[in-house]
Amino acid sequence: MTAKAHTRVPERTDLYDTDIVAWANEQARLLRAGRLDRLDIEHLAEEIEDVGKSEQRELASRMAVLLSHLLKWRFQPERRGASWETTIRTQRAGIQRRLRRTPSLARSLEDPDWWADAWDDALDAATRETGIADLPRSCPWAAGQVLDGAWLPAG
Repeated sequence: MTAKAHTRVPERTDLYDTDIVAWANEQARLLRAGRLDRLDIEHLAEEIEDVGKSEQRELASRMAVLLSHLLKWRFQPERRGASWETTIRTQRAGIQRRLRRTPSLARSLEDPDWWADAWDDALDAATRETGIADLPRSCPWAAGQVLDGAWLPAG
């Protein structure tokens, strides 16, 4: 007769730290069952906030990629190609989809600090990829231009 191995099932309080997927499934089960008294409220609140932050990071990341490619398009006209056009088109479409699915993200486009962060990321990427050190320190284009599918910077 063999002894059964006992697998310790983590307590509700430490399941969040040991197995986030199991924790999330447990929280969903408790919510559906109406067992609100058993919910891990603090971690649930953090996770809900993180969903919003994740959406914001995705928008900023897409914008930085778009801006870096617009910079390369503007300052390296001899290297323009279908790949850059595809990336520009793809990022614009992804940004538009994000804004349609999560309309509150549009406020980011009006926030100068958000733009400065996205521009800094774009500038870092474009400088690394092009070797051009004297790119504009702030975005020379309006948000409407950047997102306009028919617009590309001249140069």
